Amino acid sequence: MCFSKKQTRLSAYRIMWLFVFFDLPTQTKQQRKTASGFRKYLLKDGFSMLQYSVYTRHCASSESADVHTSRIKIPDYGHITLLRITDKQFGNMHNYWGINRTQLPHTPSQLELF
Repeated sequence: MCFSKKQTRLSAYRIMWLFVFFDLPTQTKQQRKTASGFRKYLLKDGFSMLQYSVYTRHCASSESADVHTSRIKIPDYGHITLLRITDKQFGNMHNYWGINRTQLPHTPSQLELF
């Protein structure tokens, strides 16, 4: 297979995963609305919930991760952490579930062209 100079090979070291960890206050009605809006925004931008306050998104490159990082609107209060790792590092992640498992919500299949 021959690649032109403009094409790049897919690499587990070039493909990125973007994580968003957040802890937003929810004491008042306005704070709950802000926290809910933040979660909905992440879902709308293609993030998937990994845990309650941990969302992740697959990005084809570091540049794509930069775009999605810049799109995140930081609320006035609370703590938000962004973490970017390679696909190779993501592949080393281990997930453990307890005995009582719940069904995961159906996520639509998404086609992403690199």
